[in-house]
Amino acid sequence: MTRRELREHCFKMLFCTNFYPAEEAGEQLERYFETPEEDETTPEGVSQILHQVDMDEKDQAYLLKKTKAMAEHVTGLDARINEVAQGWKTSRMGKAELTILRLALYEMVYDDEIPEKVAINEAVELAKKFGGEDAPSFINGVLAKLVKERSDSGDKTGAAGQ
Repeated sequence: MTRRELREHCFKMLFCTNFYPAEEAGEQLERYFETPEEDETTPEGVSQILHQVDMDEKDQAYLLKKTKAMAEHVTGLDARINEVAQGWKTSRMGKAELTILRLALYEMVYDDEIPEKVAINEAVELAKKFGGEDAPSFINGVLAKLVKERSDSGDKTGAAGQ
């Protein structure tokens, strides 16, 4: 499975945690892998798969670990987002956009294997697919401010977000 596919599944899993009480989140994440395939037919008559969870145990374990780690850091991630999202607080953001921001910021701060530019680009792609019309530019703007804040403060370790 590609990194992009894994990231999309990670987004979906994290998005789902927004709708369950914290004590149910772990169980709901486990159930993610049991969801049936979903498809639709486009206006042009082409059938396309919207959701398919066909992956090996290694990828499932990776996704569970990463999603649970992100969920543990939501409060800190939201605080960082609130610091730079002028005129917007996380409580007012759309769930898809907020989840994309959380995922990207988590990757920027806590995942040494993913360069900031890649995290931002992938977040913009997720916003194009799952967010509203203005989501890509909104996501790009917030993440650019987070990068600037981190570079201005010299915060390359993510310590301020913990």
